[in-house]
Amino acid sequence: MTGALDRKDFLRVFAVAGAGLALGVEFVPSAGESAPAADFSPVVWVKMHPDGRTTVVLNSSEMGQGVATSLPMMLADELDIPMSSVTFEFSPATLPYYNPVLKGLETDGSRTTPTMGPVMRKAGATARAILVAAAAQRWNVDPKTCTTLNGVVTGPSGQKAKYGDLLALAATLPVPADVMLKTPDQFRIIGTRHGRLDAVPKSDGRATYGMDVKVPGMKYGAIAKPQQIGATVASFDATAALKVPGVRKVVQVPQGIAVVADNTWAAFQGRKALKIVWQDGPNAKVNTAQIYAAAHEMVKTPGLTQKKVGDVEAALPAGKTIQASYESPYLAHATMEPLNATADVRADRVTIWTGSQNQTQAQKLASTITGIPIENIAVNTVFLGGGFGRRGWSDFVGDAVTVSKAVGMPIKLVWSREDDINNDRFRGGSAHQLTGTLSADGKIVALRHTMASESHVHQELPFMITPAGLDPLAGNGMTNHPYQIANQLMSWHELLAFNTMPVGFWRAPYANVNVFATESFIDELAHAAAQDPVAFRLANMDPATRAANVVRRVADLAKWNSTPPPGRARGVAVANVANGWIATAAEVSLVDNKPKVHRVWNSVDVGQPINLDGLEQQISSAVIFGLGAALIGKITFENGAPVQTNFDAYHILKMADTPEIITDVVPSHEGSAGAGETAVPCVMAAVTNAIFALNGKRIRTLPISDSLTTA
Repeated sequence: MTGALDRKDFLRVFAVAGAGLALGVEFVPSAGESAPAADFSPVVWVKMHPDGRTTVVLNSSEMGQGVATSLPMMLADELDIPMSSVTFEFSPATLPYYNPVLKGLETDGSRTTPTMGPVMRKAGATARAILVAAAAQRWNVDPKTCTTLNGVVTGPSGQKAKYGDLLALAATLPVPADVMLKTPDQFRIIGTRHGRLDAVPKSDGRATYGMDVKVPGMKYGAIAKPQQIGATVASFDATAALKVPGVRKVVQVPQGIAVVADNTWAAFQGRKALKIVWQDGPNAKVNTAQIYAAAHEMVKTPGLTQKKVGDVEAALPAGKTIQASYESPYLAHATMEPLNATADVRADRVTIWTGSQNQTQAQKLASTITGIPIENIAVNTVFLGGGFGRRGWSDFVGDAVTVSKAVGMPIKLVWSREDDINNDRFRGGSAHQLTGTLSADGKIVALRHTMASESHVHQELPFMITPAGLDPLAGNGMTNHPYQIANQLMSWHELLAFNTMPVGFWRAPYANVNVFATESFIDELAHAAAQDPVAFRLANMDPATRAANVVRRVADLAKWNSTPPPGRARGVAVANVANGWIATAAEVSLVDNKPKVHRVWNSVDVGQPINLDGLEQQISSAVIFGLGAALIGKITFENGAPVQTNFDAYHILKMADTPEIITDVVPSHEGSAGAGETAVPCVMAAVTNAIFALNGKRIRTLPISDSLTTA
C-alpha cells in the first residue's frame, strides 16, 4: 500500500447500536507512509496492521487470571484471524475505554469475561464486516457471497484478499449498524486451548511489572506507618534517618513519616532509623477474642434479612433439628509482588505507573490528594504480581502520589511485606449459626443461617448499603445455595460497633466464608439423616439444575462410590460463585494429626468456556488459594495490631503441600462467567467434610490446623 493517509482514512471510530460500545479499527501505516499528528489519540479496541499483525487493546488488568489471552481469543474468533498474529496492549485509563457495565477501568469480581467479552466479540465481528464490505466493493460482488478465514477474504469466484491489503479501503466505508455474532457451532478459537500470550514476555523479562518501572529523576520512597491500625504520629525525630547513606528527605505525610532515598534499601533503612512516638487510635484495645465474642453473641438472634422463604420459625420444631456454629478468621491477601506504585506529580498533571485492579479509583484518589482534575491524571497499567482484590484498593497508589507531591519529584513507593500485611484490607472474620430441620425421609424442611461479619461494601462502596443498613453482597454463598427448602431465613449482622478494622474484597468475597458454613452444615444434616453426602445433596435439589449436574459429574470423576485408599476419606461441597457452578471433592488423610490433601476434583460450569487451558489454570489457582486459607491461614489482633506480619507467621500453602488437582469443565454455550474465584470456597468445606468422614471430628472453626491442634 502506498500514499499518504489523512485522519479520516487512518481511523474510523463508531458505536455499535445498543451496546454503548466505542469501537475503532486503526490502520497502522507501513514504513514510509505518513502517520497522523503526534497529538492524535485514537480510540480503538483493535489495531490492524498492513503486515497482518493485529493488536488487541485491553482495558482489563492482567494479574495471572489470563484475560490477556481469553479476550483476544474472543475478538480473534469473530474477526477470523489466527491467534499467531495477535498481540495485546493495555489501554489508557480514559473515559472511552471504560468498562460499559462497571463504568470505569476495574478488574475484579470475575466480571471481565461477562462484561468485556461481548465488547471484544462485537469489535471483531464489526471489523470483519467492514473488511468483507471492502473486498466485495473491490470485486463488485455481494458481501454475502464472501467468506473469511485466517485474515483473508475469499470471494465467490475464488478471489482472495488479505485483511492488511483492504485496510485503507475499509476505513472509507460506512459502519454497519449491527452485526451478527457467530453461533457456537461456528467457533474456531473460543472454547479451545491456547497458550497464554503473556507467557513468553513474562518468562524472558520483557513484561513490565510495577517493580520494573523506572522514570528519569525518580527517587524511592517508604512510609513509616503505625503497627496499631488507626494510630497516628505524636512526634518524630529524623536525625538518625537523614544520616543513612542515600537518604535524601524525610517528610511527614497524612499516612505517617515518609523517607525518600536513592534506592529502596536506603529508604527502608532510613525508615528503620526514625524515632517515632505513636498516639493510640480507636482500635487500641481491640483483640481477636473480643471480636469473635461479639460476633457469636450477635448470631444468636436473626439479623437483617437477606432471604426469606416460608415460615422458618414455625417449621423448625416440626422434625429432627440440628444446630451448629461456625467461625472463619481474618485473612491477608499477601500478593507475591509487593504493593508499589510510581507517581510523578507536576503542577498541572499527575502520571502514575502501577499494577492496579481499579485505575479509575486510583485516578480519583490522586485527584483528591492533588486537586488536579481527573482528566489530567494518567495511569499507565503494567502487569500485576497478584491481586486477589487487594489491588482494587488504591491506598498504595495514594502513598506514591502523596510523597511525590510533598517532595516535588517522581517517586517509586514500595511496601515491605510487613507494610503489606499490617496495612492490608483484610478478608473479614465471621461467625455463623445454622439451624436445620429434617423430615422423616431425610429432606430439609427448614434452614436458618445467621451470619455476622464486617462489611466490605460499607467500607469500600458505601453507596450500595441499603437504607435499612443491609450489605447486598453479604449473602453471597448463603442465599444462592442450590437446595430446595420450603422454609428459609438467611440474615446478617454488621460487625462494626466496637472496632474499625479495615476489610476489603478478598477472592470470592463473602462466599468464601458463607459456603464453608453452608456446605459444612449440609454435610452435618446428611450424616444426621444417615445418608451419603452426595446422595443427600442430590435428593434435596432439582435434578435438572446445573448444580445437580456438577455434583453428579464430580462424584463420577472422584469415583465417589468406590472405597478410598487406606487411611483416606473424601468430602464434597457445591456452590454458586460469581454466576458459575462448581462441585468439589477432596481426598484427605491425617499424618500426625495434620491433614494431607492428596487429590481435589472439580466439576465446573461457567457457561461457554473461552480458553480451556486458562480455565483449568484458574480453577487450580483458586483451589490452592482456598486450600491454604482453610488449612493454615489466619490473622489475629492484639491491641489493635495484626500479630502475623510476614510469611514466618502468616502461612500460605507450599508447593510440597499442593494436591493433585483434576478439573472437569462442563460443556456449555450459556453466557460465559468468570472463573477466577469459583473454586475458592468449595475446597474449604470439601476438606473439612473429608476430615469428618475420616475421624468423626467436625471442623467448625478455621484454620483447620488450629482446630486439630486444640482437639
